[in-house]
Amino acid sequence: MCMDDATARQADIRVVVRRVARHHIMGEMSSFVWYKVEQLSWPADWASLFGRDAPLILEIGFGSGLFLVDLARRFPDANILGLEISIPSLRNAGRKVERMGLANVSLLQADAWSTLQVLCEPATIAGAYINYPDPWPKKDHSNRRLIDGAFLSLLASRMQPEAFLDIATDHDDYAEQITACLERTPYFQSRTNHTFEREDEGRVRTKYEQVALAEGRSPRYYKWQRNAVPVAESFSIPKELSMPHVVFRLPATIDRIGRQFRPWVVADESTRIRFIEAYQSFHDGKLLIETYIHEGPLMQRIGLEIRSRASGELVISMAEVGFPRPTQGVHRAIAALMDWLREEYPSLVIVQTNLQGEHADTPNKRN
Repeated sequence: MCMDDATARQADIRVVVRRVARHHIMGEMSSFVWYKVEQLSWPADWASLFGRDAPLILEIGFGSGLFLVDLARRFPDANILGLEISIPSLRNAGRKVERMGLANVSLLQADAWSTLQVLCEPATIAGAYINYPDPWPKKDHSNRRLIDGAFLSLLASRMQPEAFLDIATDHDDYAEQITACLERTPYFQSRTNHTFEREDEGRVRTKYEQVALAEGRSPRYYKWQRNAVPVAESFSIPKELSMPHVVFRLPATIDRIGRQFRPWVVADESTRIRFIEAYQSFHDGKLLIETYIHEGPLMQRIGLEIRSRASGELVISMAEVGFPRPTQGVHRAIAALMDWLREEYPSLVIVQTNLQGEHADTPNKRN
């Protein structure tokens, strides 16, 4: 590549970076890029993310993205947020959004629970669509279904008064559950005076819906809306604490700590922490402990790092892997590691710590 070509390419890259930084809209970005819960502020600043202040409409589980792009066309004055876990679905929908130039759409790789509780403030959402949620048809899997009383309470706590809720399913058993939950919840009411409809004229048929109809299954369409009843339950947004660390001394090397490591679980009523595996760096010998932390709807997969100082002291802190957020669960995880080390080395001496509150000293039962 000649110097002129290289300079031109760098200029093109700078233009793209400036455009993305200015608009923060998925339509301007590569279709292979989407947001994750860990990347956004808690709660999210939707006006900044979309580049404008507009009503927020969600599609939870957008699949191929066919319904999502139709939403963007039908509601040009709304910000459309699509939630999906599947990476192929995110890529396919991203291509559609980019190809059609839909600047009012953003994609988020996240589940509904974490998005609503972590990113959304009360009275944020103007409408939500849930099309053919996974019915988890096996008998012992039904508790994994999205729509139940607790979820409807969480959703209601984030919706504006009169915000609409549209649900579609073709699964008979799940339909019975959805019907019972909607009829029982105090926070929603039907827009049609019926619990569900058998037809939804003018609706764009999702890819899944087309298959269901071709196979003779009969969908139910629920058209409800948020009423004015205050939500009794509390769904607080997780708080970020200071970046945790502990400086300590003990009569063991990092190599020895790594060899003694075995996977284990720490759990209480609100948090479940799994220490999966320990990996050691060939470069500087520090230890990386793969850790899963579940705090309510929030799940973080992070690395906890044990490294040595020139003074001989050791430090436990968060590794800069992915987008780690210093929640209470992370503080609790480091406290659990310290408890394990105290068991192994009773002579351990803590030199400095910023673990907050009970996390510094609360014993954690090893399971």
